[in-house]
Amino acid sequence: MAQKEASVAELTKQFESSTAVLLTEYRGLTVAELKELRSAIRQDAEYAVVKNTLTKIAANNAGITALDDDLKGPSAVAFVHGDPVAVAKGLRAFAKAHPLLVVKGGYFDGAALSPEEVSKLADLESREVLLAKVAGMMKASMSKAAALFQAPLSKTVRTVEALREKQENAA
Repeated sequence: MAQKEASVAELTKQFESSTAVLLTEYRGLTVAELKELRSAIRQDAEYAVVKNTLTKIAANNAGITALDDDLKGPSAVAFVHGDPVAVAKGLRAFAKAHPLLVVKGGYFDGAALSPEEVSKLADLESREVLLAKVAGMMKASMSKAAALFQAPLSKTVRTVEALREKQENAA
C-alpha cells in the first residue's frame, strides 16, 4: 500500500512538473525497442511505462482528467520537460519505424490532445528553428534600418563636400 502511495506521489509530481504529457500504447514492443525510444527522446522527456489506475489517480491529483478514457491497455507516458515538438517528432519517427507504438493522446498547455493533434504538434518546427528564423528576420530588419539611417547621413556629407569644393573653386 505504501509503495502504491509513493508511486502515485511520484507520478503526480511528474505530471505537475511536465510542460506536456504524451500517452502511448506500447503493446508488442520489446524491451530493447523501448530502450531505443527512451534514448531517442531522453533530451526532452522521460518515458515511463505506467500502471493505468495509479496514473489516473496521479493525473487527477495534478488536475488532469483528460487522459482518463485513454488509460487502457499497456500504457507508457512521455513526461516532457523540454521541447514538446521535439518529443512529438521523436514519437512519430519511432512509430513509423515501429508501427506497434501507438500515440493515444496527450495533455499540453491546459488542454487535452487527440492523436491527430499530437501529430500536428510534430509537424511544427522545433524551438531552435523558430528562434533562428526570428533572429534572421531581426538581423535583416536591423540591416535595413542601418541602411536607412546611413543614407541621409552620407547624402549630407556629399552635399557639404560639394559646397566646400564649390567655395574653394570660387575663391
